[in-house]
Amino acid sequence: MNKSIEIIKQPRFFILKLVEDLTTEQLNHIPQGFNNNLIWNLAHIISGQQGICYKRAGLPVAVEDKYFTPYRPDTKPERFINADEIAAIKQLFLTTIDQLETDIQNNLFTGYSAWLSRYGTEITSFDDALHFLPFHEGLHCGYMMALKRAVLNEKAGSLS
Repeated sequence: MNKSIEIIKQPRFFILKLVEDLTTEQLNHIPQGFNNNLIWNLAHIISGQQGICYKRAGLPVAVEDKYFTPYRPDTKPERFINADEIAAIKQLFLTTIDQLETDIQNNLFTGYSAWLSRYGTEITSFDDALHFLPFHEGLHCGYMMALKRAVLNEKAGSLS
């Protein structure tokens, strides 16, 4: 396995473990003080990877648009995501990295448009993008950890 892919995949396993015990309602809940929820973040990581790797390379995304556009930057949860969609997102969370690895091996990423991330990182090549991905996903992992604590604390408080 490509080392860059391994570095991306291992935290994704951690994130799936982080949310595995949560209900559909908990995954969709937006706690007070937050502007999105856990399932939006999970899908946003997929959408971000598709945009950073595929779109910026002039390639079509490797997922259906319903897993890309609604989760792009500057979006927020628009509707309740049901259990079947959650299962599909969780599956895509890993299969999109497998597909990325295959596409790298098939040398699909030959062109890449330079861009400046919102964090001030200049991305000028696909290799830069591949190295930027763990930073972006790590930010959302931390955010998801905070979201999970808030969801569980709010739910615990409503039981008292």
